Amino acid sequence: MGTARVQVAQHLPEAYTELARLNAVVDAALDEDLHTLVKIRASVLNGCAFCVDLHTHQALTDGMSPRRIALVAAWREAGSHFTEAERAALALVDALTRVGEAGLPDEVYSAAAAHLSERETAALITAVSLINLYNRLGVGTGMAPSAR
Repeated sequence: MGTARVQVAQHLPEAYTELARLNAVVDAALDEDLHTLVKIRASVLNGCAFCVDLHTHQALTDGMSPRRIALVAAWREAGSHFTEAERAALALVDALTRVGEAGLPDEVYSAAAAHLSERETAALITAVSLINLYNRLGVGTGMAPSAR
């Protein structure tokens, strides 16, 4: 990316403060591993290298297997590497991330909701929406992974 772009964290830091507060609400309501899978999957779909790097690095630090992390990109073909509940949640991630294509089909919503409480379902939808916002900030401002 050749054109320098505005950095939201520098010029509108209060936006990131509010996003972090919302993320904490979702963290309290959603299983940690599931939330991590949501963040990675949406970031892969959105092509947000910064977020893919951030969330995969954090997942590795938290002890998630490298194999599971890698298979998020092809979860539909990954078979038993993901539980039925995770697969239903990942289908919801795909649908909401690509919401302009077909909306959120009732069968996708129902499959996810069958494995989660109403609070967890609300948290899942919020988590997908939030990571999509973060991805759009990252892609829109040209954020790239730093060297480790």
